[in-house]
Amino acid sequence: MLETADLTAALGRIRRVTGLPVAFGGAVAADGRAMRLTDFAGTTTLALHGLVVGAGNGLGGRVLTTARPAGVEDYAADPRISHEYDKPVTAEGLRAIAAVPVAVGTSVLAVLYAGTREPLTVGARAWDAMSQVAARLATELTVRREVRRRLDEIEAAAAVSRGAQWEDVRQAHADLRAIAQEVADPVLRARLRQVCALLAQPGGDPRTANPLSPRELDVLATVAMGCSNAEAARRLGLLPETVKSYLRNAMRKLGTHTRAETVVTARRLGFLP
Repeated sequence: MLETADLTAALGRIRRVTGLPVAFGGAVAADGRAMRLTDFAGTTTLALHGLVVGAGNGLGGRVLTTARPAGVEDYAADPRISHEYDKPVTAEGLRAIAAVPVAVGTSVLAVLYAGTREPLTVGARAWDAMSQVAARLATELTVRREVRRRLDEIEAAAAVSRGAQWEDVRQAHADLRAIAQEVADPVLRARLRQVCALLAQPGGDPRTANPLSPRELDVLATVAMGCSNAEAARRLGLLPETVKSYLRNAMRKLGTHTRAETVVTARRLGFLP
């Protein structure tokens, strides 16, 4: 789900990396037929606030339907776009505007704009920078979707007793730990790790002292699923030697001597499900 904080941060980055004085944007409705402008940086009026942009209309509507970046050198005079929104755009004094989609798969979830009050051509460096900001946000949203999907699976699996089906929970636990490493947001990453701790100790306290580091637990959870060191390294984005090092550290801390003994001990102590 796209949150206001996401847009605020993205617009701030766009202004910094492009040098353009105005940035704004909004999330696309669930049906993909319209977008509401909700977030602004550098504007001096309220002319654009709350504006609903229909698919195909104006510059943003064009980006929404094509899922491709687009720009104009002088908004009100450009013949390539429709002009339903000339009044609020000119009221803000904007002339040159660039817009990029935030797309996940085939869906456009938001449109980010940057503009200036002078007619000019937006340079290639600014376009590249805006596209990178949009891609970064899209990656975050993709990770969140996967997290939600995994959490749904966990809720369904948690309803069954421990047994053969509990292996699904263990697989989800290992996958969630790997996903947590890809999340840039430290708050969301900490929340995911707390969920992992609850999976390992259903009904228990996730704050129970655990001598293993987060990365050691990541490796151990993957190894517990039967992965070799090489496969664990591939899944976690590590080198095989690094995986071995984490395993040795876990063995030392748990007082074990083999991979299997380490996994069994970690499960007995409630560090793994």
